[in-house]
Amino acid sequence: MDVTTLYSIGELSRRTGLSVRTIRFYSDSGVVAPTTRSPAGYRLYDLDALLRLELLRTLRELGMDLATIQRVLDRELSVTEVAAAQADALDVQIRVLQLRRSVLRVVASRGSSPEETKLMHRLTQLTGEERRRLIDDFLDGTFGTVDADPAAVAMVRAATPDLPDDPSSEQVAAWVELAELVGDEDFRARMRRTATRQAAGRTLDIESEAGEELMEFTRQKVAEARESGIDPLNDRAAPVIDDLVHRFAEVFARTPDAEFRDWLAQQFEEAHDPRVDRYWRLVWIINGWQVLPNLLPVYPWLVQALRNDRDTP
Repeated sequence: MDVTTLYSIGELSRRTGLSVRTIRFYSDSGVVAPTTRSPAGYRLYDLDALLRLELLRTLRELGMDLATIQRVLDRELSVTEVAAAQADALDVQIRVLQLRRSVLRVVASRGSSPEETKLMHRLTQLTGEERRRLIDDFLDGTFGTVDADPAAVAMVRAATPDLPDDPSSEQVAAWVELAELVGDEDFRARMRRTATRQAAGRTLDIESEAGEELMEFTRQKVAEARESGIDPLNDRAAPVIDDLVHRFAEVFARTPDAEFRDWLAQQFEEAHDPRVDRYWRLVWIINGWQVLPNLLPVYPWLVQALRNDRDTP
């Protein structure tokens, strides 16, 4: 191609794939000015103009705005600098789209109401900094007193929930549930009591009174039942509970009746508040941590089974 060759707008259009109207717009805007004009006044462009148009088209297809492209063509900015900035901007857009996709999947799977959908969208639209502030407010409101147990605060802070940039539908649902949970004053009080006990490693009265041997046997049997997929409200749980109730009744010299079962349930309820246990499960889901069966508390299963079996003598 001869560098002295001049091209009309029509020829540039055929070579670049851009419409005549678009090339004329770029020309009028000064982005790609004509090299000269024909005797009849028609615009003519040289090889440099053709190359500028081809680069302009590429950058536009990559999503760059015309003002930025003008600075690149005028060598005020390098393509490298612009590409890096554009890639960062696209990363943000991609994260937003991924989050919207996850929210929509949750809405579709749960059949969410308009109100729930709005709440879900609002909570997930929070920036990473805003999400951290929400959790910080929860921690300050829960443990921000002078008598707060430092060990309890450290334990909870060590497992701060952090929604990833590309969350799954399950993580989005977990984040929304947790965001609502941490704003509840009753839950905060429960969390403070339970976390303080857990951080101190204090045992329940019934654990020390029943003895380590019976407690270890209880944990083993409940863990086995859970691993076998036995629901605490299912009839399959009855033999496990019957055996444990009789063993505890013998130790405490009590009758293994409904009243004793209810008393046992109350004792074990002090160890694991269901809402606090739910908080920790949500944190595991949000952070993408593996849920290990042997780390799940056994007492909630035991309490449910005892409550379900209260009418059995």
